[in-house]
Amino acid sequence: MPDGFEILYEDGPVLVVHKPAGVATQAPPQFDSLELRLRRFLAERAGTDWAYLGVPHRLDRPVSGAIIFATKRRAAVKVSRQFERRTIEKTYWAIVEGDVEPAEGTWRDHLGKVYGQPRARIVEATHPGAREAVLHYRALRRGAWGTLLEIRLETGRTHQIRVQASARGRILLGDELYGSTIAFGPATEDARRRSIALHARSIAFNHPVHGERVAVEAPLPKEWSAFEGVVPILQF
Repeated sequence: MPDGFEILYEDGPVLVVHKPAGVATQAPPQFDSLELRLRRFLAERAGTDWAYLGVPHRLDRPVSGAIIFATKRRAAVKVSRQFERRTIEKTYWAIVEGDVEPAEGTWRDHLGKVYGQPRARIVEATHPGAREAVLHYRALRRGAWGTLLEIRLETGRTHQIRVQASARGRILLGDELYGSTIAFGPATEDARRRSIALHARSIAFNHPVHGERVAVEAPLPKEWSAFEGVVPILQF
């Protein structure tokens, strides 16, 4: 069995893996990452010293959930093209501070990177480097802890959900980078290992070999059960 991650789906040259929060998708080879763990697992399983692994997209370090990898270059290219053409459907679940109104809607902004910092911000459309960011949301449940949202990304910008939510005063729980003062997940002194209340719940794509539509859902980490009223809808 893999150590430090879970394979949710594997068929031919494509895998969907459940990334744990607090682990980088990619990092320099001397540091731990999901890519390194998966490469090591695939190589050991095949009895080789090295395994090819394509990484068509990424999840932020503090985010958990479903992420696609490819074990053949041709498959990686085909999956990457689906991301470019926005034919891949990505659904996230997030817990944010306060009540989100209206209960359903669309957030449209332009995002730009903050110079010299690992974060993004909302900017004017005319700002150099501005990129359109669009997401659709609906409130699934509300409680004293805030609002549980289901989010469908139309675009995939750096920290998109985190930035668009915080700009509206609805910061994701645990997201200190964007102003949260509410802890989320297991306590740790290592800020890099901390998680935020954002989970890549499901992903749907066309299989790069036979073309059939594939939909994969990732179970939520157990720390989500700490929020009263969330558990019944999450169906652990």
